[in-house]
Amino acid sequence: MADVEQDAAANGSDAVNGTAGRFVSSAEGTALAYGSLLLMALLPIFFGALKSVGCSKSKNPSDMPETITSRDAARFPIIASCTLFGLYLFFKIFSQEYINLLLSMYFFVLGILALSHTMSPFMYRVFPDNLPNKQYQLLFTQGSGESKEEIVNYEFDTKDLICLGISSVVGVWYVLKKHWIANNLFGLAFALNGVELLHLNNVSTGCILLGGLFVYDVFWVFGTNVMVTVAKSFEAPIKLVFPQDLLEKGLDASNFAMLGLGDIVIPGIFIALLLRFDVSLKKNTRTYFYTSFLAYIFGLGLTIFVMHTFKHAQPALLYLVPACVGFPVLLALFKGELTEMFSYESSDEVLPHTPRLTHFPTVSGSPASLANSMQSFGLSTPRRRRHTPSDM
Repeated sequence: MADVEQDAAANGSDAVNGTAGRFVSSAEGTALAYGSLLLMALLPIFFGALKSVGCSKSKNPSDMPETITSRDAARFPIIASCTLFGLYLFFKIFSQEYINLLLSMYFFVLGILALSHTMSPFMYRVFPDNLPNKQYQLLFTQGSGESKEEIVNYEFDTKDLICLGISSVVGVWYVLKKHWIANNLFGLAFALNGVELLHLNNVSTGCILLGGLFVYDVFWVFGTNVMVTVAKSFEAPIKLVFPQDLLEKGLDASNFAMLGLGDIVIPGIFIALLLRFDVSLKKNTRTYFYTSFLAYIFGLGLTIFVMHTFKHAQPALLYLVPACVGFPVLLALFKGELTEMFSYESSDEVLPHTPRLTHFPTVSGSPASLANSMQSFGLSTPRRRRHTPSDM
């Protein structure tokens, strides 16, 4: 966050970043940037965790989340490392301009779909009841007769079209200007959808995932210059940014502090799991959720402090993983609920055919499900409630 370094693998975690020494921001500007990034990180975790409870209790197959198993979690750091190193080689061999153009178009589509899904609950509240809400369906199949297979079953209505229209305006703004506000709108949408839709099946899986990415983050930040190189070359809304020179330059500020989405989504899905565990205890308390949530604030604050003190990029998961895992586990040990915590299975709350992260579903449903199909290994965006579930 305070000395630019960001993880470029969209499905991994990012180091907290910041300035490159071009401009010495004021203490007020730096505090505003760090505080804003902390707030923006907390919002998708808090609301995404709350929405994940609704996902896990849904009886509609179209609302089912993507479940991460222990096998997925063990492979995740390897996939992230290969992605990161692959991007590093691409930027070394090919023109950075053309690669970023392709990435911009890819995230342009995904960002529109993710932001549209994020906006839709608000649209359903503000859309006037007296205006007609027409239903539409876009259907593509391949084959004929008994061998006919659905490729796209895209159901939407007038409200969805309005959300897509507004999101498209933001998308065009981002592609043309790469403005930090447009970047943050897409980044927040990705993070919120990721925390809501990506579910760990149990605490052991969460420990495997966070432990693996802990090593991944530390190695690629401190062990090599790969992450640094990719971070400086990679242009995509996989990070939240806030200018440290906002007070001096206004909206045209250009000296950014940054926080990668991986440092939000990865701890966020573990915190969401603990909220679902709290709900399963049926004690009308959210002790583990609030403990892990406060632990995240502590871990991210410690990352900022260390980076600001030593003026060197830090892998945020170095501090977030011990805090987010250690504090709830110590609490469970103190309360005598450690066995109950590790025996809890989040997947028991959802239907048996809940899709797993490693599956590639056919495109079926709303704008959000299209995005989900396009990035099965990335930050998935949720499927809306009206689409026809695909066979996994």
